[in-house]
Amino acid sequence: MDYTFAGLPLHVLLVHAVVVLTPLLGLLLIVIAAWPGARRVLWLPALIAAALLLPLGLVTIEAGKWLEQRVPPAPLIQVHTAQGEDIVPWLVALLVLAAAISGWALVERSARRRGAAGDGAAPSRGIRFAVGTVLTVGALVITAGSTWTLVQIAEAGSRAVWEGSFSDEPLED
Repeated sequence: MDYTFAGLPLHVLLVHAVVVLTPLLGLLLIVIAAWPGARRVLWLPALIAAALLLPLGLVTIEAGKWLEQRVPPAPLIQVHTAQGEDIVPWLVALLVLAAAISGWALVERSARRRGAAGDGAAPSRGIRFAVGTVLTVGALVITAGSTWTLVQIAEAGSRAVWEGSFSDEPLED
């Protein structure tokens, strides 16, 4: 498969989306895990974003492997590509967390409807607090882990591209 777009290696373009969207999705998951009002409205966009981010990350990795085969071998590039797949478990964790939050949002919605119709009781305040706390702590841990991993991978990629290729002083005309 050809991993180029408009003459540029696709990895160079996609990596920016992954670098921006991963922490943003994590922040959104923290908000909707901790804030029931936001969860009622934003659980579906968060689930869709997480479901799209995983394949985007996988395509970015494949495009990186494609690009690695087309540049001269270098230790810094090998370090970067060796780290690239480290993000996959975190992207899966973000998707699982988004699914768990979405499931909880649907349970809450169902309980509200049953309660409004007089057909059943909503989860107790203690259960709601416990589930919200577990989801929020999970969101904090997964967001921190995915962001840290992404920073490590991106830093290695930046070194591979830029180290030794610029001057600390402006070039004279």
